[in-house]
Amino acid sequence: MTNEFHRHGANKPALIVGVLLLIVAALVGYDASQQTITSTYGVGPTAMPYVVATGLVVLGLAHFVVAFREGLPEPEEADSKALLWIAGGLIFLIACIGLGGGFIIAIAVVFACTARGMGRQALLVDAAIGFVLGLAIFLVFAKVLTLILPSGPLERLFL
Repeated sequence: MTNEFHRHGANKPALIVGVLLLIVAALVGYDASQQTITSTYGVGPTAMPYVVATGLVVLGLAHFVVAFREGLPEPEEADSKALLWIAGGLIFLIACIGLGGGFIIAIAVVFACTARGMGRQALLVDAAIGFVLGLAIFLVFAKVLTLILPSGPLERLFL
């Protein structure tokens, strides 16, 4: 990013992001307050949404401070090719899991597409790294945590 800042009054993009963050924090906090799951052993499942809501409030208020002090830096032009690689990987991830292709293949492709979007040119190597990471994550969840991630034909070989 460049070091050029807005100097005329409050920075509107920072104000808008701050308001949106506070709205999301309120929604998360409300949703957490509506949960009926209780815990008899200390911190229960409702604790984390409150932590997230608190973090969102802090970020929202920080955006207000930035908006009235120096404003946000002028953004650089987006790299549309990188965005397409990353968005394509995410779309493939959603489609692969939704259509029953499984977690491991989905993670391998999204890892490789994200690496390509970040400028790395070794697509097959990155797909192999993503495959190994996806397999390791799947096995940890399936064998250690006894939680099953979305399974496809490949994952059934390990169950």
